[in-house]
Amino acid sequence: MKKLTAFLLAAFFCAVGFSVQATTVIPPDFDSLVSRAEIIFQGSVTNVHSQWVGEGGQRHIVTYVTFKVDESLKGAPGASYTIRMLGGTVDGQTMEVSDGPKFKAGDHDILFVEHNGTQFIPLVGIMYGRYKIETTGSGSEIIATNTGIPLTSVSDIGKARSAATNSAQASAMSPAQFKAAISARVGQGASQKQQH
Repeated sequence: MKKLTAFLLAAFFCAVGFSVQATTVIPPDFDSLVSRAEIIFQGSVTNVHSQWVGEGGQRHIVTYVTFKVDESLKGAPGASYTIRMLGGTVDGQTMEVSDGPKFKAGDHDILFVEHNGTQFIPLVGIMYGRYKIETTGSGSEIIATNTGIPLTSVSDIGKARSAATNSAQASAMSPAQFKAAISARVGQGASQKQQH
């Protein structure tokens, strides 16, 4: 039975691996990130729970990440919001989606969500839909990409950037600056829709 489970799991990994590799993520620019997102919010992770779902060859692991919503910037996430992602660890067995973000309780993020419950990673551009709120050594809060690189301008979104430097951290956007840019873009999108 264990061999069959291992075989089915390997077959699923191959299928997932193929579909993920066959899907090219085109990095969104800031306007696309905001316009494609159905929900944008700032929140703190309160719970991460992984479980097996499906039967037979369709059996796989999904992870539910629940956030306490601190501020809604687009859409109506409510006071608490849960995203469903493919992958996770259950009873020592791990499934991963390449470049998929990893969350833990206590993380503070600004998320750009699309197709939650139907898309394997329900964030715009997978890892491009998550921005971390990090605290620097001096105690100030900055915005960083999913990989931890400080975001110095919304025009940097979707562009390849090198590892964090002290100067990049010093010139990084604050959460307030990032949220103001998002709100302004959401407002522009709403007024454009009204004009059409």
